[in-house]
Amino acid sequence: MRLFGNKRQLSDFDPVEISEKKGIRYLHLGGPAVQSAMRIKDPYALELEYTRAMMAFLLFNPAPANMALIGLGGGSIAKFIHRNLADSHLTALEINPDVVSAARSYFLLPADDARLQVEVGDGARFVREQDGSLDVLLVDGYDANRIVEDLASADFYDACLRALAPGGIAAFNLWGSDKFFDIYFDRVAKAFADHTLMLPAEKKGNIQLFAFKPPLPHAGFARLLADGRLLEARLGLEMPVFVERMRSFNPSSERGFLV
Repeated sequence: MRLFGNKRQLSDFDPVEISEKKGIRYLHLGGPAVQSAMRIKDPYALELEYTRAMMAFLLFNPAPANMALIGLGGGSIAKFIHRNLADSHLTALEINPDVVSAARSYFLLPADDARLQVEVGDGARFVREQDGSLDVLLVDGYDANRIVEDLASADFYDACLRALAPGGIAAFNLWGSDKFFDIYFDRVAKAFADHTLMLPAEKKGNIQLFAFKPPLPHAGFARLLADGRLLEARLGLEMPVFVERMRSFNPSSERGFLV
């Protein structure tokens, strides 16, 4: 593992570290936990399952026009969206400038263009400043130990709802093993009036929590499964598996807004 950027005592942020093992490059923030991963021979694929699961918003909106990502990491999600969603514009917020530098130097994050804008700044502030124009909001903000508190407060989740356009979707990456998971879940559910779906990762503790702003989707799991097969064929993402997992972990949704 090697250090990239400033040492801890010279910066307010956890140091960025890069490691490689068996053809996969990893990004770490101040410890061994993996923040991002890239298979060197397939750099534009989503190596970590939770990042593929986060893309399950495509089941509900396959062509969002205006998107935001809070927490860049190695840029895996930003790269995938830039490469595969030609009609989408993505603004990515990352508070640690060394993370942005590492993503561009080691993980092939492309330069800004008409469809991608990477900003060094406060993601919570960015969300509060939005005017209800985001079709999709992705939140993946962790430091070396836990979710960043400013990205998990009740006020932040209320701001996420306001930032979304009608019919918009927010996806929050949470750790199921976090002792505060139930608190975060309840905050999202309250902000979004219980219009939520959980999608846990198969092997890791990540849980994707999708939250919906009315008008709500009414396709139902059968339609989602059919759409998932099309997305799998187009993008190589195991969407049918994710749909079945959502069905298992959200049984009440069959009687709720997914009918």
